[in-house]
Amino acid sequence: MQCIVVTPERTLYDQPAEFVALTLFDGEIGIESGHTPMIGRLGCGEMRIRREGQTTDRYYVEGGFVEVLGDVISVLTQRAIPAAEIDEAVAREQLISAQSRRAATPEALAVRDRAVEQSRAQLRVARRFHEG
Repeated sequence: MQCIVVTPERTLYDQPAEFVALTLFDGEIGIESGHTPMIGRLGCGEMRIRREGQTTDRYYVEGGFVEVLGDVISVLTQRAIPAAEIDEAVAREQLISAQSRRAATPEALAVRDRAVEQSRAQLRVARRFHEG
């Protein structure tokens, strides 16, 4: 099957894949060849793409949608960062900064919570990448 990952800036990935795992807004999904057609809303978290030969590419993705149609997985996301490019120290600083933001209105609270969620997800992706 073919996996295509597109951000607003460019097509980041367009290669064959044996298995793709994605973080949805309400859990995780694994997709193999022959999967039922679907559209899902992405959350913030890890995307794993296993290629032939058991090589796995890992990315941090930030929202968007996934479509499975036939043997094509299309991932449309606001942001996708290869796990190898995430700096744990920077992500940790972003988390601390986000947690310390004042939030006096419901809107400010939602913005702060989203920033905390994104920073935590980046940290998880970076740690998993470095662990193995």
